Amino acid sequence: MADPRRGGRLDLPREPRRIVLPRFDSESFGRWSEAIARFMGTARFLVYMTVVILLWIGWNTLAPSGLRFDPYTFTFLTLILSLQASYAAPLILLAQNRQADRDRLAMEEDRRRAAMQKADTEYLSREIASLRIALGEVATRDFLRSELGRLVDELDERQRRKKRRSKVPDGESDDSLDSDG
Repeated sequence: MADPRRGGRLDLPREPRRIVLPRFDSESFGRWSEAIARFMGTARFLVYMTVVILLWIGWNTLAPSGLRFDPYTFTFLTLILSLQASYAAPLILLAQNRQADRDRLAMEEDRRRAAMQKADTEYLSREIASLRIALGEVATRDFLRSELGRLVDELDERQRRKKRRSKVPDGESDDSLDSDG
C-alpha cells in the first residue's frame, strides 16, 4: 500500500515528520538558570562539592572492597563531574547572556537620561545667557546711584544759580556769575 504522505507516488520524497517538543517559558528557564549559576558561584557550593568528592574518594579507597562502587581511577566520579560541567557551562553562559542584556538595557537607559540631562543643561545655559544679556541692558544699583547723585548735584547747582540770580542786581548778566565760580 502506498504511503499517504506521498500521495501514492513513489518518485516524490516523503514529507518530513514533525517532532513535537515540549514548550517552556524562556523567562522562567532563564531565571532558573541564573539561580543555579548564582548558587554555583558561592562558597557554599564549593564546600558542598569538596565534601562530596572527599566522601566519594574516601569511601572508595577506605571502605571494604565489596562496598566500593567506584574503584581507584574513579571513573564514575569523573563521569559525574564531566556531566555536571557539561550542564553548568551552558547554564552559566545563559545567565551571563541575560546579565549582558540587562546591562545593555541599563546602558541604553543611562545614555537616554544623559542625553536628556545634556539637553536640559544646554537649555538652562541658553536661558542664563539670555538673562545675563537682558540684565546687561537693565540699570544696575550702582548705575542708578551714580545717575541720581549726578542729578542731585545738577539740581543743587541749579538752586545755587537761582539763589545767585535773585541776589544779583538786574543790570548784571548771568555769565559773569558763572565765570566767578
